[in-house]
Amino acid sequence: MKSISRRDFLKGALAGGASLAAAGVLGVPAFAEEKGQYTPGTYSATGQGINGEVKVTMTFDTDKITDVVLDVSCETPDIGQAAAEDLKAMLLEAQSGEIDGVAGATLTSQGVMQAAQKCIAQAKGEAVVEVIQLDQGSEEDWLGKEPEINDESISETWDTDILIVGAGNGGMCAAAYAAQNGLNFRVIEQNPVVQDTRHWYGAIDSVEAKKAGSVTNRKKLLSEISRYASGKCNQRVVKTWIEESAAMHDFVAGILESDPYNFKCDFTSGEEARWPESEDSTTFVFPEEEHTYRASESEYGMDRNEVFLEYIQKLGYDVDFNTSLVKLEKDDTGRVTGIIAQKASGEFIRINAAKGVLLACGGYPGNPYMMEQLDPLGASVTTACSFSPADKGMGIRAAVWAGALLDKEAAPMLFDRGLVAPGVDAGYVENPSAFGGKEFPGTVRQYNPGTQPFLKVNRRGERFANESSPYNDIVYAAYQQPGRVYAQIHDANYWEDIQRFHTIGCSAQSRNIPGYMEGMLAQQEEAGLVMKADTLEELADKLGFDAESKARFLVTVERYNELYDKQDDEDFGKMAPRLSAIRTAPFYGLWLGASLLTTEQGIAINEKTQALDENREPIPGLYITGDMSGSFFANNYPCLMAGIACGRTLTFAIKAIKQMGGLE
Repeated sequence: MKSISRRDFLKGALAGGASLAAAGVLGVPAFAEEKGQYTPGTYSATGQGINGEVKVTMTFDTDKITDVVLDVSCETPDIGQAAAEDLKAMLLEAQSGEIDGVAGATLTSQGVMQAAQKCIAQAKGEAVVEVIQLDQGSEEDWLGKEPEINDESISETWDTDILIVGAGNGGMCAAAYAAQNGLNFRVIEQNPVVQDTRHWYGAIDSVEAKKAGSVTNRKKLLSEISRYASGKCNQRVVKTWIEESAAMHDFVAGILESDPYNFKCDFTSGEEARWPESEDSTTFVFPEEEHTYRASESEYGMDRNEVFLEYIQKLGYDVDFNTSLVKLEKDDTGRVTGIIAQKASGEFIRINAAKGVLLACGGYPGNPYMMEQLDPLGASVTTACSFSPADKGMGIRAAVWAGALLDKEAAPMLFDRGLVAPGVDAGYVENPSAFGGKEFPGTVRQYNPGTQPFLKVNRRGERFANESSPYNDIVYAAYQQPGRVYAQIHDANYWEDIQRFHTIGCSAQSRNIPGYMEGMLAQQEEAGLVMKADTLEELADKLGFDAESKARFLVTVERYNELYDKQDDEDFGKMAPRLSAIRTAPFYGLWLGASLLTTEQGIAINEKTQALDENREPIPGLYITGDMSGSFFANNYPCLMAGIACGRTLTFAIKAIKQMGGLE
């Protein structure tokens, strides 16, 4: 591992205030710089890493730090734990807690820096002040109590017209739009960098779609989205995306496709967007309207969120990193007037927003309290996580504290790609050092080929569902099966099968990237997660089937081959093009559950993206976008409409700025 520059990694000396609050210590004093100011001895402190608390123990003489011991045992072995020696060397060399950190181990590095700074403060004889313990929620109450911050605790006040909370996909798009229109705004982000870019987004009847001759039946699309949500969506909100997403794409393209970025839009249409046709198809798939800008395809080499950051900086704006939302503030009329935030140092600041606050803080997939209480089904079928660890639902909690209405129906984004070892059940496992004391057992974020509609069987060796389905259907079906997991089975002819299956969306990577499938199989076979065998009997043994289940498994494969020969799935109705034979060695098998990407259960909004209260009335001054916005999805994420979630996020971000900026 190598160190990275402060510009790319860290804009402040510490990590986000939410992590510091989780450690229970705020108000950390400044770094030690002068000689002869330490009280010799050994001091210990903790900081918040990606999975739990990291511990730093420092030994001092009167003039310098003489030794550093790190305990990062709670961190990911090949990332956070692997960074320990480099971090120790950096601390000793810098004689300070202010170091660049290790690339790829951002949150571990932040936690180590927090703890190191506290050790230095102790050695200088400066008290590490326990100012306020922010409520993190509990197993009994995910919401917890809104913190009480008195005016004496507030160190400074900022004034702006528009405040954007969160520098992810929604927040950075909103910032770029506000900057282009010369509005007075600020952006805060609890982390030290802009958040991951979701490259794919859906937009309806965009200029790219028109060039490709793709025209959307808007009435049918609205009906399908509502049907997929069992009617639990707000169709006016859905229509805002349908009617305004083309203009959103024009805005995004106007920046990304111009100098110096010169991105090219990859619009999925024609044969690539076509699912296999079959008379026995029972699944409606809406024509794909997915737009993609990949950094690897631009000479500039930056993701969209990074481009937006540079764009606003060129126009005189910036993001206040390492600054976390604590609570919203309202006046006597009920209008949201701004927020209380927390800087990395632990100090509280008041940010007044004369025209409104846009919350774009993400969902709650990283919060076990919220997952188990708000979405027990989704939590129970999940084996792996591909979410951002920072997405702990703080924005949702703050909005509810301020009187906003949370959707009553869970809507997790579950991908059928949660690869695990034989014998591992879906659902949380205990880890005292993790946030909430729990984590999912899988070590692979997403095993993309898991989406391919190969034969899938339960632990009894039995087939249990139609494997040609939206991502989350098979993992929900697995809820009815032992351990809530299932095995995927295919033979050596997988490449030909995948081409015939022709899945679309992000699952198309398995057929479109040369060598991708081979590489994934080899990598996970080496990791002990993909089983490869010369016979089906050997494969059954490697998958861990007992004698009775092994016998059923062999019968199941024989039956599946029979259905393939007939080109008629008499058992579960899978369309013929999605059937495959399992006869040619070597044979492959692996165990899967869900990989949780994010949650889409959010704050109820209207078509103007205004947050609604319990009476379904707008809360003046409060706007919501992204994964923490509601009224659009229910039950699940409609994977049959690729890119819809991010497309909604970007469209609503612009809509909110138009509303607050008086541009409509």
